[in-house]
Amino acid sequence: MSGHGFTIFDTAVGRCGIAWGNLGILGVQLPEARELETRRRMYRLYPEAREQRPPVNTEIAIEGIVALLRGGNADMADVALDFTGMPYFNQRVYQYIRAIPRGETRTYEEVANGLRVHGASHSVAQALGRNPFMIIVPCHRVLEAGNYADQMAPNAGVISKRRLLTIEGAHPTVSKTLFEVLLPPVAPTRPHGS
Repeated sequence: MSGHGFTIFDTAVGRCGIAWGNLGILGVQLPEARELETRRRMYRLYPEAREQRPPVNTEIAIEGIVALLRGGNADMADVALDFTGMPYFNQRVYQYIRAIPRGETRTYEEVANGLRVHGASHSVAQALGRNPFMIIVPCHRVLEAGNYADQMAPNAGVISKRRLLTIEGAHPTVSKTLFEVLLPPVAPTRPHGS
């Protein structure tokens, strides 16, 4: 029997899923619109995993995820993650992201520079787009240039970066409007006579 398992658990934002193996956490799924969809995604992503009671490492991860999603603080630095089969660059990105404190953000470029891989912001964005360890590897704390809260990894379910950052008390972020995407910024005009 493989040592792979999963469980579904309650949080302030809905029912999340977490899967684990012998080497640590395999992945976290934030809530989909319905629990049934979260379960289906867990079965699809981790077909060898069986629903069961989580081991200690996973219990610590669940407690941390629950605390963070209710606006609290949690230290999950010691939660073991299973990086088997992941590109080394992605592993480096995930380890770096884990050190970003709650309530703070970085840009993809800042992460690339922090890893001493200048000009690799696109590669950082791609790695975070494949992040299976939602919340434990807090990819929501990494924003595109201009601090816009852009897309999350597929495991984010229906939760947005903006919502997660708001829960954590990070500085509010905005999404680009269609006009900001298409038009250059316009300098403010001064009234006549001033």
